[in-house]
Amino acid sequence: MVGFGAHPIGTSSPSPSASSKRLLPWLVAVAFFMESLDTTILNTAVPIVSQALDVTPLSMKSVLASYTLSLAVFIPISGWMADRFGTRRVFASAIGIFTLGSVLCGISSNIHLLVACRVLQGCGGALMVPVGRLTLVRAFAKSELIRAMSFVAIPGLIGPMLGPIAGGLIVGYLHWRFIFFVNLPIGIVGLVLVYLHLPDYREQDTKPLDIVGLILFGAGVALLSYVLEIFGDHSLGLAEILGLLALSLTLLAGYGLHATRTAFPLLQLGLFRIRTFGAAVSGSLFTRLGIGGVPFLLPLLYQVGLGFTPVQSGLLIMPQAVAAMSTKFLMPQILDRVGYRGVLISNTIVLGLLLMLFATIGPGTPLWVIVLQAFCYGAFTSLQYTSMNTLVYADIDEDKTSNASSIASTIQQMSISFGVAAAGITTAFFIPDQSRSNPAEMIHGLHEAFLVLGGFTILSTLVFYQLKRGDGGNVSRQKDLHLG
Repeated sequence: MVGFGAHPIGTSSPSPSASSKRLLPWLVAVAFFMESLDTTILNTAVPIVSQALDVTPLSMKSVLASYTLSLAVFIPISGWMADRFGTRRVFASAIGIFTLGSVLCGISSNIHLLVACRVLQGCGGALMVPVGRLTLVRAFAKSELIRAMSFVAIPGLIGPMLGPIAGGLIVGYLHWRFIFFVNLPIGIVGLVLVYLHLPDYREQDTKPLDIVGLILFGAGVALLSYVLEIFGDHSLGLAEILGLLALSLTLLAGYGLHATRTAFPLLQLGLFRIRTFGAAVSGSLFTRLGIGGVPFLLPLLYQVGLGFTPVQSGLLIMPQAVAAMSTKFLMPQILDRVGYRGVLISNTIVLGLLLMLFATIGPGTPLWVIVLQAFCYGAFTSLQYTSMNTLVYADIDEDKTSNASSIASTIQQMSISFGVAAAGITTAFFIPDQSRSNPAEMIHGLHEAFLVLGGFTILSTLVFYQLKRGDGGNVSRQKDLHLG
């Protein structure tokens, strides 16, 4: 029996109203913004929060890592929960849990409570992104998906940029607890809009939850996320880190074996045999290894290397978000004319070259040049993310969209951690510990890091060469160009 307003998959359910379809991308974008902002807003407040809770700044690592671990564990079950309980109920619960966790974080009196509340917050955040994306995929025709996805991709670019600035302003002029309280009004408005405008899709016949797969995959991904979070932390030696890495890979390999022997696996790895899905998901992972560390590297370049304040640094990065917003309406036309294969190959090369161009920024670089580079990088990054995110669903049947969304969101979350880790490793290789307070050495090392990551980004185009010219035509409306 389907609940009130539910749209069971595979039946002739009414489509969302025109007003709901107009508001749906805004609603999902707001939820995405809450989740993406929260990944970085706490970073600049670590010294103040650690002092208030009477712990060392190093102890705050657990507060940062607990959120990421929670995301990694709970994202894989998001698709099953949406199918079982309906997208409206799960999405509303995700916003509610995230908002409640935020408020509880804000009133925490010790670090142990703060860590527990960050885990709760991560549970909500883990469901918001994949279920929101799944709702868009089911609400919009594939030919309309590019415009909706390009709009929703913007918060993922803005959040990490605004996070450090917002965190610095809050702890500087208000109180560190407002870092978490800022989500309360947004969450309340979001809940109201969800119940008024979010369509409710669910499966009539939900498959049983793969408990063994959840344990194997969840533990493996969580442990791998933890290894990436603490990489470079001198509290653990190389042998311990390699041991944890080996254990995480063993658990993930165990899941891969388990998935081939069970009727209803947690994540259907067979979807990777679909060319467009495999290229989009694996391309997202490898591309983010190069570009995913930019939000980490640019503040170092601007603040440590060039001596700008955190607010000035954030303002120099903001043109990326402005470019993403101002060019989003061009995305469908570009993909329609050039096609996914052409866009992803050429655009990835351009992104690699732009990364290398950041290596030219130094003390004598005019501000207008920095702003122009940031604007160009933001425009091409937005096109890249929109292309990869929409290509995921190009050839996915409707009954597999929830599983595809879970896989894509899991890989995306892991790729964010991989990107930051890759940037950190590359920078550490070129900048010795004793030179990290020397602006000239920092600038030189960061320049080398940008060159290496830019070169790797260009190499990642090889993933997209498996695409054919007409792939994704049902999404980009390029139906007249299916020439093989």
